[in-house]
Amino acid sequence: MSASVIDFVATEARFGAHNYEPIGVVLSRGEGVWVWDTEDNRYLDCLSAYSAVSQGHCHPKILAAMVEQAHRLTLTSRAFHNDQLAPFYEEIAALTGSHKVLPMNSGAEAVESAVKSVRKWGYEVKGVPDGQAEIIVCANNFHGRTLGIVGFSTDPETRTHFGPFAPGFRIVPFGDAAALEAAITPNTVAFLVEPIQGEAGVIIPPSGYFTEVRELCTANNVMLVLDEIQTGLGRTGKLLAEQHEEIEADVTLLGKALSGGFYPVSAVLSNTDVLGTLRPGQHGSTFGGNPLACAVARAAMRVLIEEGMIENAARQGARFLDGLRDIRANTIREVRGRGLMLAVELHPKAGRARRYCEALQGKGILAKDTHEHTIRIAPPLVITTDQVDWALERFAAILTQDFS
Repeated sequence: MSASVIDFVATEARFGAHNYEPIGVVLSRGEGVWVWDTEDNRYLDCLSAYSAVSQGHCHPKILAAMVEQAHRLTLTSRAFHNDQLAPFYEEIAALTGSHKVLPMNSGAEAVESAVKSVRKWGYEVKGVPDGQAEIIVCANNFHGRTLGIVGFSTDPETRTHFGPFAPGFRIVPFGDAAALEAAITPNTVAFLVEPIQGEAGVIIPPSGYFTEVRELCTANNVMLVLDEIQTGLGRTGKLLAEQHEEIEADVTLLGKALSGGFYPVSAVLSNTDVLGTLRPGQHGSTFGGNPLACAVARAAMRVLIEEGMIENAARQGARFLDGLRDIRANTIREVRGRGLMLAVELHPKAGRARRYCEALQGKGILAKDTHEHTIRIAPPLVITTDQVDWALERFAAILTQDFS
């Protein structure tokens, strides 16, 4: 690293909490699938800010919408109406087939809001005794970093020394419908699950799993809550990942790409039964549903559809997946993915995935390791065939090396 890069990194380390371990690059600008560092080296972004920048860096139409709205009105709080919230509701409902929308800011806030809402539904509609509501979640889940959420994580890194935690959660294996069925009780109000477990290493459930899950939830009057904060809005080659099994969730959580990376925007999408239990004063957010957020989200959704990004994700994701599977390397244990949500899991003997990510940086690719031996690959949905092929050449060059 150059002196200037070292200075940036050292200053960060001196003043910032050490809750991240970034790859050693200091980025200063981005456009489309590309980002540049402070020394003007160019990289293909294969993380997309954990899928938040699905529409590509600094998309000009989203930028224009943000600048225009920032000149007009940014924040009113929900104490007053604004002229962007109603169109946002209407457009996201039409896009996703939802009946009610609760706007929030971060993905974790959307998850917390859903937990509150389904518990309230359980008490007021289903008739669960007060204080007895249970929510079933999956092992190796990742739904955010708030205290409420890490309380039902199974990852020691996220839980240790943060307790005590709130009760009311049951944990079952991901992809096991029989385990879900066995865990359901009369007090079960919801099953909260990711369609694909992203942080766990892009873990894809068995075919038919979500069809069974939907049937079990319906039969037992349990709300199916799908956390589509990473998988939603085209990442897997469909608007929502639930569409791969042609099911519909009772509650859908969106975030990240909902703003194209310009602004924190999230949403809880559901029906009147669930969100209709909320009354004035019972839940809120100063910034949730603000006019700037709504204008940005409207533009982000619009370009996603108008520019065919979802179809491109399906097409280029298949090409990327096939190309990764064609790499013959002793380091590779498994390649998996759906759309442009991909992962290469390395054999433990190959060493930590971070070393491969650092080597990829030297080849002009930024990817991120997860769970020690897995490389996550999630470029913006605007990636082209030539760019996929360019990336595959570099992945092949690095994955055929042994850094153990």
